[in-house]
Amino acid sequence: MTTKYYIEEFYAEPLQAFTIWMKQSGYTETTRKEYLREVYDYLFSLDELPVQQAGKLNVVSFLVSKQESAGDRTRNRTLSAIRSFYASLIDFELATRNPALEVKKSKTEKNKIPVYLEEQELKKVLTYVDGRYRDRNLAIFLLMGYCGLRVGEVHRMNLSHFKRDKGTLEVLGKGRKWNEIPLPELVVEYLAKVEEERIQPYSSKEEAFFISQKGRRLSIRQIQKIAAHVFDAFKQDHPQLTDMKLSCHKLRHSFATMLLRNNVDIRVVKELLGHASIETTMIYTHINDEQKRSAMTTIEVPKI
Repeated sequence: MTTKYYIEEFYAEPLQAFTIWMKQSGYTETTRKEYLREVYDYLFSLDELPVQQAGKLNVVSFLVSKQESAGDRTRNRTLSAIRSFYASLIDFELATRNPALEVKKSKTEKNKIPVYLEEQELKKVLTYVDGRYRDRNLAIFLLMGYCGLRVGEVHRMNLSHFKRDKGTLEVLGKGRKWNEIPLPELVVEYLAKVEEERIQPYSSKEEAFFISQKGRRLSIRQIQKIAAHVFDAFKQDHPQLTDMKLSCHKLRHSFATMLLRNNVDIRVVKELLGHASIETTMIYTHINDEQKRSAMTTIEVPKI
């Protein structure tokens, strides 16, 4: 009997509950697969101990066993998966407590300064968007870099979500939470143009705003490939940024940083980003070297 089959047989009900709960909560397919993989490993470590009887010690022991081959970021993702697992069991009345909530996340990840592009760099990146589907791809970059959308939110965007007359966009974010955000005027114009030039979908019932050349909803992976192609071209002409790890999510980081640099209230930034907690938004309140130098010029040191 394989390990996976053994786990599926012994912990059938909890796994079924977790799978249903994640779909119901709007987790992306990628996240569901990653979380299930983490939970399979955790359940194997329990060695047939019922999940209801597992405690903080079991969770910590499992995390420690993975610590040698995994960094803080991976550890926190594993912990998030286990927390979600127990949350699903509590929701379906298969457990009464969540021992993973008693385990603290690594502070290293929280204190890590997000990678972002300066405003002028972000503008330059846009000039590298080209090709047959330039307008569509440029609209995608504008939504992530100037509206702060996650790649999954761009992927889930439907025609009905774009309110052209109001100049707003309804965003289906994490946990299936809706957030209506006002759009910059130029973004409205680009989205309107893309909507008018939208590729004919394979199915007449397809509601996706962004359509692939095959006539289907543009996948998360396809959006990431489009972004990677643009970033690679941009880096070739800007060798000083060669080591910067750019991605779709870094465009979101750039958007948040730009707002805070413009002295937008952090509570407003939180709402625009669709964060559940302002603590998440706080990671963008980083200070750059130029701001440090500017602050120090205000200090008058007396001559002695």
